[in-house]
Amino acid sequence: MAKLKISKKISTALINSLSAGVVPRVGLEHIAVGREQELKSLLQNLDDIAEGVAAFRFIIGNYGSGKSFILQLIRNHAIEQGFVVADADLSPERRLAGTNNEGLGTYRELMSRLATKTRPDGGALVSILEGWINKIQQEVAKETGMRPNDEGFDDQVEAKIREVVQYIEDLVHGFDFGSVVIAYWRGYRLDDDALKAAALRWLRGEFSTKIEAKAALGVRVIIDDDSWYDYIKLLAKFVAEIGYKGLVVLLDEAVHLYQISTTVTREKNYNRLLGIFNDIMQCKAEHLGIVIGGTTKFLEDPNRGLFTDAAWRRRTKESRFVTQSGVQEFLGPVLRLNPLTQEEILTLLQRLAEIHALNFAYNQALTVSELKEFVQEIVNRLGAEALLTPGQIVRDFISVLNLLYQNPKISFGELIHGTDFKPTIVGKDGDDIAEFSL
Repeated sequence: MAKLKISKKISTALINSLSAGVVPRVGLEHIAVGREQELKSLLQNLDDIAEGVAAFRFIIGNYGSGKSFILQLIRNHAIEQGFVVADADLSPERRLAGTNNEGLGTYRELMSRLATKTRPDGGALVSILEGWINKIQQEVAKETGMRPNDEGFDDQVEAKIREVVQYIEDLVHGFDFGSVVIAYWRGYRLDDDALKAAALRWLRGEFSTKIEAKAALGVRVIIDDDSWYDYIKLLAKFVAEIGYKGLVVLLDEAVHLYQISTTVTREKNYNRLLGIFNDIMQCKAEHLGIVIGGTTKFLEDPNRGLFTDAAWRRRTKESRFVTQSGVQEFLGPVLRLNPLTQEEILTLLQRLAEIHALNFAYNQALTVSELKEFVQEIVNRLGAEALLTPGQIVRDFISVLNLLYQNPKISFGELIHGTDFKPTIVGKDGDDIAEFSL
């Protein structure tokens, strides 16, 4: 295997994240194993979104199968390619609809986590707006020969800003969205920080009453639990008009919708999701991609999952040709994550061992045979019928590498074959109920 070239910053981030059982934000390409077809399919979606099409995908798999990993991987690719990306984990406070503004809570989280290539860690709304304004100012200066302080320069800039705003005014709520964007420009032009702050508050969904919004900005509507998705569509159209390739929204932990105990509330969320799905599949949105990570139960449980609704079954159930042939379809709305093969797991462990050695500056000495022993020991202790997932294996393996590094007198065989080796078992709710100990 070719020697990996990874900076200390990346290797440290990988080791720290994986040790804690969370998906790293950076360096994922170094440990991406066995998901080539899934990634290829999602990258095709990015190409489509850049062309003005909308895309909707479910990433479905058991706990630890790599849903969050795939979502993070596509996030990184989208940012690198010039998309605006927003990601959020659903929770009891952040859903798609609810009686206490849970849908608005999701919107606010997405807006706070807007990311671009220059602001990959989120909070990119200001840089998106001001970067666009600066770009227009440069265009006006180049086209007219005027300087920013010249009389009429700002009028020329505003005229170009209004040209972009006109493209979105015909959409639902587009006129008000455009008015707020113009208000931000005026605050920028006049150095009116209060006006800029009010515009940002409105765009982030932070106004609680229409009266408050009208007093601050002159608009008669606010973003609320019923309308937030309309503004996601507007934002996608807007960022595409100002030079980005589109907007990609990533929602993880959809199992929280499945876990809603009240039938009426759960169905309300599923209906909102169905409305978004239909909207995108019928090409009523542009330059927008939505990818949702969820468990198999969230999708298929006949009592509480999406399959309780015949409309969802028709749209997402696997074709009989897929089930009969035993091959997997990667282009449909549902992308299922199957377990990694033993060869893929070994490749992953090899990469992790090398990254760990690079990070702590020692010579990696584990052999392929020893890595196979590690996998077999987990299989023996969990039972042959257990489906090994990356989430189960990676955290245990990093623990083993840490212990070997910290205790050089302990052999690999002693460690994994000892009676104290208890592999992580993922419970039905995704919780670790047993893990490595020594």
